[in-house]
Amino acid sequence: MQRENEPDMPEIGVDKVCFIVVKSRELLAEDEGLAPDASNPSDDHAAVTLTTAAARPIRQELRDFIEALDIDELAALVALVWIGRDDFEPGEWRAAVSEAHARREMNTADYLLGIPLLPDYLEDALSVFDQSCQDFVEREEPGA
Repeated sequence: MQRENEPDMPEIGVDKVCFIVVKSRELLAEDEGLAPDASNPSDDHAAVTLTTAAARPIRQELRDFIEALDIDELAALVALVWIGRDDFEPGEWRAAVSEAHARREMNTADYLLGIPLLPDYLEDALSVFDQSCQDFVEREEPGA
């Protein structure tokens, strides 16, 4: 039974959110590795390989996963991000989901992948609903 001031549980599976958290962290680690340094490749006699973001498998896997979610799961995911970055309070869950449904101005995957702290916001939001990705991460580790 839901108490008056207790937040509602999100309408998206925790494992789905955790998959996005894990893949987002992998993507951030990959992006950090692509940061330019102060050297000049032509001066270093190095060959430069140009790649596009679409060719990166982690980004594409994450995009495909997000795009496969249904409209209610997408709204819940966006609402979790907003709660995680303190745009909404946990008790305003329904209002956040409603706002996410109303503000679908662009592709949700593009919107979410453009948020640098996406995994942190999602984990922060899960924690206010007494959820975590710990079990998911342990199940996904090799040899677990």
